[in-house]
Amino acid sequence: MISRRDWIGITAGAGATLGLTPRLLAALQQGQLIRRAIPSSGEMLPVIGLGSSATFQQVARSEEISALKAVFQAMADKGASVFDTAPSYGNGVSEQVAGNIVTELGIADRIFWATKVNAVGRGATTADPAAVRAQIQKSFDFAKKPKIDLIQVHNLADVPTQLGILKELKKEGRVRYIGVTTTSDRQYGDLETIMRNEPLDFIGIDYAVDNRGVEEKILPLAIERKIGVLVYVPFGRTSLFRRAAGQEVPAWASEFEAKTWAQFFLKWSTTASGITTCLRHRCWQRCDGTDNRGTSSSCPPKRRGSTYSIAPPASLPGRSRNVRFHKATCPGKGHRRRSPYHRSRRPSVGKPSPRAT
Repeated sequence: MISRRDWIGITAGAGATLGLTPRLLAALQQGQLIRRAIPSSGEMLPVIGLGSSATFQQVARSEEISALKAVFQAMADKGASVFDTAPSYGNGVSEQVAGNIVTELGIADRIFWATKVNAVGRGATTADPAAVRAQIQKSFDFAKKPKIDLIQVHNLADVPTQLGILKELKKEGRVRYIGVTTTSDRQYGDLETIMRNEPLDFIGIDYAVDNRGVEEKILPLAIERKIGVLVYVPFGRTSLFRRAAGQEVPAWASEFEAKTWAQFFLKWSTTASGITTCLRHRCWQRCDGTDNRGTSSSCPPKRRGSTYSIAPPASLPGRSRNVRFHKATCPGKGHRRRSPYHRSRRPSVGKPSPRAT
């Protein structure tokens, strides 16, 4: 029998819009990770994955990579699988080291390997097809797999050329899924156009509690077009930790098993309709890919003085969707620049949002 606590946890952590489907109920009762379906295929992926653009690549560049091995082993042991990387992360070091680790551990076939391609040179606007193919082949060499799960065009760079090559590779059976990524609101218009006109399996976008521009058009379009969505920078890179510095996680967050700010922000990001998997590119050291059930110990925010406070929303379930930051004091920089999509969602200055009261 499912309890109210479990109901709140499953709806807040896996998306209240999903409802309590038989699949989710079975996963909860069996202690499994929460998973979402890839819209184009129905294949199930865990809602939390591991990224490699930040702390991961810093450690990958060092001689001591035992911590990385431990993270990958924990992921495999607990059923997590999504790993996101790119040739530009550490100039290929992240891809190479991760490929070596999963091969050494014998878990390569249990990892959903997502990488990217961007062979557009500095200052250029187009990519040489030969350079694109060479970069992709290097990714295959690093992954040590005959077939890569997902390759996306990084930062919408020369999409006609690079996505065209990815479509060929998918047709040949070398790549299972293809897509495009951007973490710049200046490119949202271009992203919409590509989503409407190209056969994408995935997009990768920026999304966090203080960065909600994609909610207006991008996420609804992804649902309409049956495109999976990978969330990057769910911590606002590190800005959310700075804003929450010195504050305890709200007591009501325990009702959906968010014990740390990392869990809180991850659970929030997964509640939007259309999100497939949320990727952690920072604070990975204690992440084993199970934060979607609140079972891993996450990095606490650094205490640098309170800059923002969080007003608790009024009702549950789904209450984590209504979290709003409101400005208390701001010793540093203000809010990041937002696209026109954000105009109705700017945090209020000096007082909580009406929705949060």
